[in-house]
Amino acid sequence: MKALALTLALIASLASAQRCLPFDVVYYNGNILTGKGLQSNNPERVTALGILNGRIQYTGTDAQVFAYCESATKIDLHGAFVMPGFNDAHTHIASAGQQRLAVDLDNIPTLAAMLSRIADYTATLAPNQWVLGGGWDHTKWPSTKLPTRQDLDTVTATHPAYLERTDGHIAVLNTAALAAAGITAQTPDPKGGKIDHDPNGQPIGIVRDTALNLIAPHIPKPDAATRRRALTLALNDALAHGVTSLQDFSDEEDFRVLEAMERDGQLHVRVSEWMPFDLPIATLKQYQASHPSTDPWLHTGMLKGFMDGSLGSRTAAMLAPYSDDPTNSGLPRYDQKKLNVMTTERAEAGFQIGFHAIGDRANSMALTAFDIAKTARMKQLQSILPQIEASSHAHITVTDQSRNRIEHAQVLLPTDFDRFARLHIITSMQPSHLLTDMAWAPARLGPERSKYAYAWKSFLDHGVTLAFGTDYPVESINPFRGLYSAVTRQNEAGTQTFEPQEKLTLNQALYAYTQASAFAENAEKQKGILSPDYLADFIILDRDITTATPQQLLHTKVLRTIVGGQTQYQSAQ
Repeated sequence: MKALALTLALIASLASAQRCLPFDVVYYNGNILTGKGLQSNNPERVTALGILNGRIQYTGTDAQVFAYCESATKIDLHGAFVMPGFNDAHTHIASAGQQRLAVDLDNIPTLAAMLSRIADYTATLAPNQWVLGGGWDHTKWPSTKLPTRQDLDTVTATHPAYLERTDGHIAVLNTAALAAAGITAQTPDPKGGKIDHDPNGQPIGIVRDTALNLIAPHIPKPDAATRRRALTLALNDALAHGVTSLQDFSDEEDFRVLEAMERDGQLHVRVSEWMPFDLPIATLKQYQASHPSTDPWLHTGMLKGFMDGSLGSRTAAMLAPYSDDPTNSGLPRYDQKKLNVMTTERAEAGFQIGFHAIGDRANSMALTAFDIAKTARMKQLQSILPQIEASSHAHITVTDQSRNRIEHAQVLLPTDFDRFARLHIITSMQPSHLLTDMAWAPARLGPERSKYAYAWKSFLDHGVTLAFGTDYPVESINPFRGLYSAVTRQNEAGTQTFEPQEKLTLNQALYAYTQASAFAENAEKQKGILSPDYLADFIILDRDITTATPQQLLHTKVLRTIVGGQTQYQSAQ
């Protein structure tokens, strides 16, 4: 009996020692929304977090967390609101940073103001250096007219100029840039693209979608140091807005710079980098294998393909002409048969696929390709199932784990919501787009198609996973604008509403911006909630957004952003 008692005491002592690992840091006296129960009417709240080795170790009350173990550092939250960090499901961080290094034309109010800013920038350049930048949006100007090469020529002298619209689907070039790219009146439109001409057949400087590829080879590429400066600007912007994870589409050269930043200990936001859908499968596998897929800071993710352009540029592929442009139905980028083959090949190779699709035709084409690819993939798996079952001596049920996605999904056929659900396609949407688009979307679409546009609630009602992001730099990376849009479907002034039946609750929007976006990148067991063994990625805000009015929500500020248990941003407040 004495030996048994000693054994039990030793076991109890070991269990206590194991349970009482020291924390690196404890946050206490807070108003902490863990993310658990967001889909219910009673989401979990705690007051304290214990963190060890960059992960949440414990959540509970102050008394519990202090009784559990001593910690090296204790941080008093003074009642501040804490929540999981935002996971932006759709960004272009290299473009965002490069735009800030060049001519940043975001929110320019008029063509004249745009030209003035370009003139100032051009004056700083060496002779014949390219004028690059972007962010302009003609739909916000009083005239709503597109700029032309003649406009740019007045302020760019002999410098070639290439300036992208905010959505990245249109650019305006000056005469020198058109000449450098060899674009003339005789240059044919590429598949999925368009070169605009004047009544005399001469290019006016506007190029659309795949026609942008005619210019890209002639524009000097930034060096690694410039890429690093750009990425640092964009990542710091993300941290300042409470974004701790990004799902991104930038160049492979930018991915290599991110790798260098990680090696140097300078990567402070988690990045899942997408790969181009059109690359050969062998190249994609090589790209994918070049970096560990288990790296929680940086890895490759899905394949990104483009079905069409944008509504703002009227290049989104529609089944019927635009209501405000009866001669135009947009620019689909693929033939359906070719798309089906390519999608099936990449699905069978095991890749997750995400298609940019804006118009109803583009979404329908993407769903058809996914349907055919899923059937082929399931047949492929069924064919090898007997061998797997024989070797494992177990019965195995084949299920679809591909988590394929459609990015944007802005305009749908009413029958396609059911297809999204049946095929288990994740919908990755950007609610802040509506803040800009509602000024002209009704005119583009007409009243009937508008009913099925930016239809967040309809997706949820059909049981579709809805992940949120911003499409940064098309929109600000600020997630609070997206939350505001999701719960109000009003412009920021509150003077216009678009299809209010598609509003979400704040809990639904928060779930889409955290847990659903984590699911969309196959990371829901590591991100999205504050719970033991999850990554310690969270933010401290200047208000409890769950009790804020919509306008208060819109003006929320981030006080601190913590990634991997380390403070990576702290405001001056």
